[in-house]
Amino acid sequence: MLRPFLLLAGAMTNPNHRHERIGEEIQHELSAMVAGELKDPRLECGVTVTEVRVSPDLRQVRVYIGVNGNEKEQAGVIRALDHAAGFVRHELVERLQLRRAPELHFVLDRSEQYTERIEQLLRDIKKSESAES
Repeated sequence: MLRPFLLLAGAMTNPNHRHERIGEEIQHELSAMVAGELKDPRLECGVTVTEVRVSPDLRQVRVYIGVNGNEKEQAGVIRALDHAAGFVRHELVERLQLRRAPELHFVLDRSEQYTERIEQLLRDIKKSESAES
């Protein structure tokens, strides 16, 4: 006898990727908080949440922060976020209805600086090759 195939909403998503979906939601909420809800003058220099990585057990969250500014401003932004971590954890639990507040680790994202440096090196190589010709 053939059984009817039932397709439930969400049945096609892999439960092993739940931490990735929660990471996307955390990134969205953190971006909103950084954009205007956190009132710290150190966060006024072009701060973006570039990536969020959540451990599979949802206890650890690594937040990558992009900062438009010099080294002093970048360090200030990380200190400000570390200082606001308790508030941010509480807000994440409320907004995302999490059972437990994850531990937040804020990390400076230097990938844009690395990209600019590589592009500059490639331009220099191209210039030196055209000068030799």
